[in-house]
Amino acid sequence: MLSPSEVISTLEMVQNEHLDVRAVTLGLSLVGCVSDRLETFRRNVTERILQTAERLVTVCDQIGDKYGIPVVNKRIAVSPVAVIAACFDAAQMVEIAHTLDAAAKEVGVDFIGGFSGLVEKGVARGDRSLIEAIPVALSTTDRLCASVNVASTRAGINMDAVVMMGKAIVEAARQSADRDGIACAKLCVFSNIPEDIPFMAGAYLGIGEADAVINVGVSGPGVVKKAIDRAMASTDRPNLGYLSEIIKRTAYKVTRVGELIGREVANGLGIRFGVVDLSLAPTPNVGDSVGEIFQSLGLSSIGAPGSTAALAMLNDAVKKGGAFASSHVGGLSGAFIPVSEDLNIGEAAANGNLSLEKLEALTSVCSVGLDMVALPGDTSAETISAIIADEMAIGVINRKTTAVRLIPVPGKQAGERAYFGGLLGEAPIMSIRGTTGENAFVRLGGLIPAPIHSLRN
Repeated sequence: MLSPSEVISTLEMVQNEHLDVRAVTLGLSLVGCVSDRLETFRRNVTERILQTAERLVTVCDQIGDKYGIPVVNKRIAVSPVAVIAACFDAAQMVEIAHTLDAAAKEVGVDFIGGFSGLVEKGVARGDRSLIEAIPVALSTTDRLCASVNVASTRAGINMDAVVMMGKAIVEAARQSADRDGIACAKLCVFSNIPEDIPFMAGAYLGIGEADAVINVGVSGPGVVKKAIDRAMASTDRPNLGYLSEIIKRTAYKVTRVGELIGREVANGLGIRFGVVDLSLAPTPNVGDSVGEIFQSLGLSSIGAPGSTAALAMLNDAVKKGGAFASSHVGGLSGAFIPVSEDLNIGEAAANGNLSLEKLEALTSVCSVGLDMVALPGDTSAETISAIIADEMAIGVINRKTTAVRLIPVPGKQAGERAYFGGLLGEAPIMSIRGTTGENAFVRLGGLIPAPIHSLRN
């Protein structure tokens, strides 16, 4: 049971430490909308979204006002489009993308995800059409997000799909060159993608989920940082075991708040409650940064030696506290380290304390992966594919989710900055080592087999 002082500290989280519910996401099955006639399919999709999500934003705002805890983003995640629209070609997929985008605007949500395909073991007709449509679909819509799962621990890494995604990312950047390649900021490539993520750009509703479900993602970097600062100031000899306990107890309180809001929203809409995602999600604002937590733990900056150990401890403590607070935990549930969305991480990348290689090392102990990383605009599709393959290997071997959200910024070079606006923030363009010459490894294609775990080491 919480002590009186801990109840007061929870109230302080709301009032002074940026505690909010980062995302309430309505997962919505569109399986019942299937038709082989495009206009019928589009009409069914529109009616389904408008009928179910009509009150989503209003109810979220009402519950937020009731408890004084803002719900920052309201979103929709639908069934993977590559599955439910498998009979359509790439041009028709683009029309479906516009239908989803228009419905999202109609109900007032921030993003709609689910323009997705699952190709870890092979690429079906619908998957191929969707991947071919992604560059135009994302560059000609405002709120649509896409994701493609190209690897899993059970299936291995589909290198043919990895190559396709490298080309799709470069083309998406080219088609949105006037906005620093922002289409790529709405596209994630995954290994071991969960079916219940409330965060974009990866959110979609898995085939095994209910017709409609509410999933919640909480915030919390600022809250965790302040808790560590208070603990460091209250004792002369703090140690990492003690600080881990502090983070765990803080994550418990944050998770309880998130589940309370999620269940109230679900009840208000008459929809089943799904999961709380325990991820620490930063913003570009001062005091709401995952990177600042590293400094509170005594490191000069994220990226300095010790960063991987610190992130591993942080991630584990957050999961332990959250798992105690809720029996319905899902999604990604890790610390996000996006370069553009986290002010402190962006600064570390700009001043050279955080390299692409160190960022990749950090992703071995946390979710999600190489997130919102801006790259030179002349980065080749082969190089993009190779970076994707490296990150997928980390996820596959370690039986965890990893993802890549890379943005080759057209016309810009390493050291310059890319500007995306809003929650997506801005980022320094990071350099890539070892890109001279061709990458024949990527062009070999095929399926990298699933790993054997009986000889795990």
